[in-house]
Amino acid sequence: MQSAESLVHSQVEEHLYRKFGQQLFVSQICADNVPTLWLGREYLVEVLQFLRPNFSMLYDLFAIDERTRVHRKGQPPSDFTVVYQLLSMENNQDLRLKIALTEADLNIPTIISIWPNANWYEREAWDMFGILFSGHPNLYRILLPPTWEGHALRKDHPARATEMGPFEMGPERVAREQEALRFRPEDWGMEKASDDSEYMFLNLGPNHPSVHGVFRVALQLDGEVIVDSVPDIGYHHRGAEKMGERQTWHSYIPYTDRIDYLGGVMNNLAYIQSVEMLAGIEVPERAKIIRIMLSELFRISSHLVFYGTFVQDVGQMSPVFYMFADRERLFGIIEAITGGRMHPAWFRIGGVAQNLPNGWDRLVREFIDYLPARLDQYDRMAMQNKILKERTVGIGVYTKQEALDWGITGPGLRATGSDWDVRKKRPYGGYDQFEFDVPTATNGDCYDRALLRIEEMRQSLRIIRQCLDNMPLGPYKSDHSATTPPPKERTMEDIETLIHHFLNVSWGPVIPEGEASVMIEATKGMNSYHLISDGGTSSYRTRIRTPSFPHLQQIPLISKGLMIPDLIAIIASIDFVMADVDR
Repeated sequence: MQSAESLVHSQVEEHLYRKFGQQLFVSQICADNVPTLWLGREYLVEVLQFLRPNFSMLYDLFAIDERTRVHRKGQPPSDFTVVYQLLSMENNQDLRLKIALTEADLNIPTIISIWPNANWYEREAWDMFGILFSGHPNLYRILLPPTWEGHALRKDHPARATEMGPFEMGPERVAREQEALRFRPEDWGMEKASDDSEYMFLNLGPNHPSVHGVFRVALQLDGEVIVDSVPDIGYHHRGAEKMGERQTWHSYIPYTDRIDYLGGVMNNLAYIQSVEMLAGIEVPERAKIIRIMLSELFRISSHLVFYGTFVQDVGQMSPVFYMFADRERLFGIIEAITGGRMHPAWFRIGGVAQNLPNGWDRLVREFIDYLPARLDQYDRMAMQNKILKERTVGIGVYTKQEALDWGITGPGLRATGSDWDVRKKRPYGGYDQFEFDVPTATNGDCYDRALLRIEEMRQSLRIIRQCLDNMPLGPYKSDHSATTPPPKERTMEDIETLIHHFLNVSWGPVIPEGEASVMIEATKGMNSYHLISDGGTSSYRTRIRTPSFPHLQQIPLISKGLMIPDLIAIIASIDFVMADVDR
């Protein structure tokens, strides 16, 4: 850790120092080399307003309970820290700002007027840590039930049910829980009537086939027209970030599979790359290419699910059966390579679990030769269908600027004309060695969002073919001491290696103190794990930035004035899973 006076990392820091003075900031060195600055909360709004023209997106906002952290050398005293990570797609820059708060005064101004997608992030920080954002219009729980006691991501909150008292559901609690579920339109910012009409209120979900999971949208209707819609999430929350603080670095890998549960090992990749960055592990070339091949296979698998359910939601029943049959064929290949299907948890710290089996190349080549003709058939069957076009063209439109304001990434952003794809803009894990195109569209509607995912499958096939034709020889796992576990075949060579293997599996590696986050282009947009190590065998703080969480915030903006069938098409075109939202 060094002061801002002695170290300038980037142009954006110089820009800030010239405007506000170096004495306002304290600079922190992070393993990911993202410029990280601490400043007082009284300057927060002014600094963010100054940065807003150059940083189009609030990428993430989260909190840290610092009270039991040991290794904080050089950082300002803090009981709780609020972290703002900004992204400039125009300049391909990041900036991380941190605000230190004391436990006695957990109050900080809201920034919704600067980036509207801060709304849910601030609610989450209040829900999980008890941090108050003054000026926030609706600061109430977002992931936990309204009757929940305490703030779950604080270090003094129990992490396991065995640490809590027996659960009891007596008559008084039943009455209290039922009352908390009562729908009052005014609590949702809705009015019961206008000067010339009374409104009807309708619950869409949380158990409805077209909301793609346990997701609720409260609708305010004037006849059949949507006046307002309020997304209600949290029904699928499982405490994934809390679990990240109790599992070892290695044993947490299977938990990541369950975040975007259609993305499979791609979840592993976002997590383990941050661990490897903290540990200084260099991954062998063969392991990199294997990872890319499996990630792109899962991108196709996820997009096939989207494709089938999308066309089903707008009225076509047949295509989903064909697409799921292709997905089953793909799962057969994944199972042959990894031993698992949807959740193989196959990537490891330093590489992958095993080498590729004999005959893997034949299976993969047969599939990538087979799928293009099927995609052509689906295009004629679904995307060229007149009814589908009438249901989706010009529906759920948003502009590129609106997408950036609300934190939209992935195909949802590229449908507005942006070509931002992390694999191209910030190649990670070996993607710089591959030739592929980034498809874009300009209308920003439901149809374009679907069209791009279909073209992405074709580009994934290009990438997989290059993996197949150019798979390097060499080890499938690093020989770094923190690689977990060490290659199994070496455990019988000597007792030291066997002990090392046993300890790395049971306790996990000790990861050096520090912070790191690596963005990846996941199936639904940009995904990353911000990991903080306190020099132990598990994470001190695991922050999961998923694409689906900000995407659902935009539903009220793009559905107002439309009808319920239009909302169904919008929800289908977003392509989310609730585990990716609620975590």
